[in-house]
Amino acid sequence: MKPKSQTKQIQSHLNRGWKLTPLQALQKYGCMRLAARIAELRDEGMNIITRKVSRNGKTFAEYQRA
Repeated sequence: MKPKSQTKQIQSHLNRGWKLTPLQALQKYGCMRLAARIAELRDEGMNIITRKVSRNGKTFAEYQRA
């Protein structure tokens, strides 16, 4: 059985209504380029919201399905 691609795993994650940050994507799916995977999903027609989050002096993106 072929393992799910990172893009499909991320799509499934977002379809559940969960949010996803780059750190979470790395930890859960081994994805080092979350923005690229999000772009692929958007190209396929998925409506994804990007929100900028600041914590502990760091700013990063948080994605969720619209």
